[in-house]
Amino acid sequence: MTAAARRTLTRTVDEGEDLITYDVHGQLADASPDRPVLLAFASPMDAAGFAALAELIDDRPVVTLDPRGAGRNPSGTSPLTPEQHAQDLHRVVAALGGGPVDVLASSGGAVNALAHASAYPEDVRCVVAHEPPLAAFVPDREVVLAACEDVRRAYERDGHGAAMARFIPLVMVDGELDDAYLRRPAPDPAAFGLPVVDDGTRDDPLLRNLRSCTAYEPDLERLRALGDRLVLAVGEDSGETLAARAARSVARALGGEAVVVPGDHGGFMGELHGRPAGRPAEFAAALRAILG
Repeated sequence: MTAAARRTLTRTVDEGEDLITYDVHGQLADASPDRPVLLAFASPMDAAGFAALAELIDDRPVVTLDPRGAGRNPSGTSPLTPEQHAQDLHRVVAALGGGPVDVLASSGGAVNALAHASAYPEDVRCVVAHEPPLAAFVPDREVVLAACEDVRRAYERDGHGAAMARFIPLVMVDGELDDAYLRRPAPDPAAFGLPVVDDGTRDDPLLRNLRSCTAYEPDLERLRALGDRLVLAVGEDSGETLAARAARSVARALGGEAVVVPGDHGGFMGELHGRPAGRPAEFAAALRAILG
């Protein structure tokens, strides 16, 4: 069956604040032991970011989802943790009929995937964790965490524009951060096309997730037990940005090396909301090779 002929069915699991919305591309009955369901997700980006990849992976059903607090799910203002997201992922896998599934998770979603695989290893056959922005093992850990805390404080005090004006440069730095980075003047939101007036909202899923996401401490013993079922991946065009450095550092902490895949942090994405497309066709080919 071609990708164009596949149906996409939207489903939900649970309700209220625990409601998770996900999309099934293709027929779950078409999954097999050597081509299980591919569960693809990020955080805070919603399922739309994986639309191009879902079309390209046509040898198995693909399930994409909106993470807690984002997309079609209820929003809120409470901090979100990788452990909460891990429970959500377990509920989705159960709703799909149980594991094991293959996983492609990117960015904050890759952090959540590590938490999920640690807690529910029976859910997964293979996990590809693409550029998880973890501070745990990078040499500039304390500066990174301090910079993330500065973003959080700006969000609480001054709102979305002020916080994002700090976040954008942080994730674009190509190399390690030093104490001088923390002493830089506060950036002007207007320079990034961001609002300078606080609208009073505090439900942005990225900024709600940021502190607990970057500060998450992976359970190395449980992750090592996964062996070659866990693959850390880094984009060949990502340079020494934080998420790329973090992926390499986690792989080294586990006794291995990160696998290089096409593109940058959004290499799997098609054009979305005016953002130029990554390299989804090449990424899909690399993913197939990893999953086997």
